[in-house]
Amino acid sequence: MIRTITQLVFLLLIFYISIVAVWKGLLLVVVLGATVCLGRLFCGWACPLGLYLDLTTLIRRALRIDHWSLPRKLNENLHKTRYLIALAITLLVLGGTFSMAADFENFVWLRPPYTPFAFMLEPLQPIVLPWQPPFGALAGLSGVYLTFPYVGEFLLYLHSTSLAFPLAYLFVFAVLAASFKVRRVWCRFCPTGVSAGALNRFRVFSWIPLLRLSKKGEKCTKCGICQRVCPVQVTEVYEKKDGDIHTSMCTVCLRCVEMCPERNCLSLKLAGQTIYKSRSWLDGSSV
Repeated sequence: MIRTITQLVFLLLIFYISIVAVWKGLLLVVVLGATVCLGRLFCGWACPLGLYLDLTTLIRRALRIDHWSLPRKLNENLHKTRYLIALAITLLVLGGTFSMAADFENFVWLRPPYTPFAFMLEPLQPIVLPWQPPFGALAGLSGVYLTFPYVGEFLLYLHSTSLAFPLAYLFVFAVLAASFKVRRVWCRFCPTGVSAGALNRFRVFSWIPLLRLSKKGEKCTKCGICQRVCPVQVTEVYEKKDGDIHTSMCTVCLRCVEMCPERNCLSLKLAGQTIYKSRSWLDGSSV
């Protein structure tokens, strides 16, 4: 419940930011910078698209419908595609800098050649707007328009064809239908949370991010609850014997810490200091 409320607060904040003139390029730097410092905390607690996906999960639970877990290899490969998508976006930008002006003003407004970077901000898109988006919306009524993350990109790049709206509607249906059965399906290959994982590929940056999960191996009973409750099927928490858990797959939703039945077994640390840890909820004792 706390996470849902936090997500709603950030959705309202992002909605307000979308009303005022905002430098999208600098907003992108803030989001990616936060990912470097705090891991994918933004993905788990602030991302509007993540909230939409979580709401489909709540509906599924209310209907008492079981979810699907992806095969481990498929899940890991989907997470790896985040890097390929981010690389493709970067190459599109680099290719554009050879044919048009590339300056700071163009970057802060994500004007050409930096326009492909807008893909990285699409998860922040509110689905209800009191004005018509520049590239169109899924539907509109009395000055209120309904849209969805990435719909604007479909309408921008396919506006000269008859496929723009059909593909946009198909995309929305596919994402919501998939997330209804597979928890946080889009988060497995979303490129927006890629920055921390990319830096961690280099040993010199192994201390990044500052916010991370940690495990006390002697307290773990291998009950497997941490694996079962993880929305993106992170296995490292279960497999780790002791110490900090290094994985860019984790969205820091803290479900594993919340549901772990062993007191102080799992914890969340900021710069090495514990700020949240598991408790013995089975017998009702507190931290």
